[in-house]
Amino acid sequence: CVSVKMLSAENNNLCHYVFISSMFARMVEAYIWIQPCLRFIYLLKMFECRYCDMDSSGGGWTLFQRRMDGTVNFYRPWDYYKFGFGLDNIHYLTKQRHYGLRVNKHFARYSSFSVNAECDGYKLQVSEFINGGAGDALTYHNGQKFSTFDKDQDPDSRNCARLYLGAFWYNECHNANPTEVYRWGADGTIFAVGVSWYQWKGHDYFLKSISMKIRPVQ
Repeated sequence: CVSVKMLSAENNNLCHYVFISSMFARMVEAYIWIQPCLRFIYLLKMFECRYCDMDSSGGGWTLFQRRMDGTVNFYRPWDYYKFGFGLDNIHYLTKQRHYGLRVNKHFARYSSFSVNAECDGYKLQVSEFINGGAGDALTYHNGQKFSTFDKDQDPDSRNCARLYLGAFWYNECHNANPTEVYRWGADGTIFAVGVSWYQWKGHDYFLKSISMKIRPVQ
C-alpha cells in the first residue's frame, strides 16, 4: 500500500495522483472534514483499498465497482452500500472537482459524473456520454436516488431493488444494473435479473464481467 495521511482536497484524487507499476494503488488512511448538505460538519475516516486502472484511455482511473464472477453477493442492505460499497466516499470525491466515469464491457464513457450526499439520496448526476461500443444505458438513470431492498427511493411503484435482486440508481426500473445476481450469457428465463447493459445486449444477456471507474477531468 501507499500510505497517505491527512490528504488535502486537491491531492485526494487517489489513482489520478498515485501510480505504481503493479497497477495497484491504495490509500491507507485519511481523515477529511466534509460538510454534507450544509447541515453539519463531521469527520469521515476513510480506510479503503482502491484498485486502479492505469491503462484505459491514459490511465488514472479509480475503480469503485467490479464484477468478475459470482463470489460476491451484491444484494445487500443500505448500510453496506453507504459504507462497504462507499457511496459516502464517492460523494466526497466527486464533489471536490469535476469527474468522469468509464464503464467497461466494451465501454461507455461519461465526461461528467458525481453522486450527491446521503441527505439527497446519493442522487446520480451523469452526462456527456461518449460511445465506446456499449451504448448509453446510464442516462436513463440520471437524477435518480440510490435504492436498496431496505431503502426504496426509486420512482417506480414497485421496489426495483427487491424485484431485480440488486441495488442501484433505479428509475422505472433499469437499463443498467451492475449489482444484480450473477448470471452469465443469454438467458430469457427470468426477465432482466442479472448483470446487464440494455443498450449493448438487451435485458436477456448477462455480462461475465463489468467495472465502473472514475477519474478527474482535466
